[in-house]
Amino acid sequence: MSTLTVLRPLAQAPAADLARVRFVLTDMDDTLTHRGRLSARTYDAIERLRDAGLPVLPVTAAPAGWADQMARMWPVDGVIAENGGLFLRRTPDGDAERRFWHGEAERAAVAERLDRLSHAIREALPGVEPASDQPFRLTSLAFRAPEDTGLRAALAALFREAGADVTVNSLWVLGWIGGYDKLTMARRVLRETHGLDIDDDADAVAYAGDSLNDAPMFAHFPLSVGVSTVADILPELPAPPAWITRGPGGDGFVELADALLAARRTVR
Repeated sequence: MSTLTVLRPLAQAPAADLARVRFVLTDMDDTLTHRGRLSARTYDAIERLRDAGLPVLPVTAAPAGWADQMARMWPVDGVIAENGGLFLRRTPDGDAERRFWHGEAERAAVAERLDRLSHAIREALPGVEPASDQPFRLTSLAFRAPEDTGLRAALAALFREAGADVTVNSLWVLGWIGGYDKLTMARRVLRETHGLDIDDDADAVAYAGDSLNDAPMFAHFPLSVGVSTVADILPELPAPPAWITRGPGGDGFVELADALLAARRTVR
């Protein structure tokens, strides 16, 4: 049996379950994008969901600098960035407000700890390379994911030994301090911005992803969807998605958007 047959095809998801969704949360890298690019059809899918009354919120390990642009200019309801470190949302005048996981005083202490950890890691593992987008991060420390699995494991171990949280996705080995993740920040954001309790009403959310750091979201939401490339990491995932798309990256997200919109038209 192939890995792909372990997960149920999204095309088989019950229309009634799809029709209950009121919010779409999604990973960005390799879920909205494919091979580092965002296609016009994926952007259009986000806009079609928005226009149909289904807010889209990217939930990503990407830096605050990327998320700021997305929050200001994309047809999204806001962006959870740096694996939960902060939430950015467009204000009526076109600016972007930031809500951090940590309070202001605590953020300064955390930033100092991360700076010390960065120097310690580079001294211990001279073969690792800081992420090129590190200057645009406000709450996390990212290194380019080494191709050498042993080096990748050693890097993750140094984060953990320093008391930091760590995750690995298709681009980075990412560390932060605070015990939060995508799910805990999504819980806070949806409660504060929309009055939604995702523990009482998990069926109201569809989540799309492809990476190890999506596992908490896959575990929590019944309508969790992996784009097709999630099959590559299925043996490593603590919790797999409930459904899988035919296509990779943005094409998979378009499948999800089309399924949600079709269900809203047919289920009353």
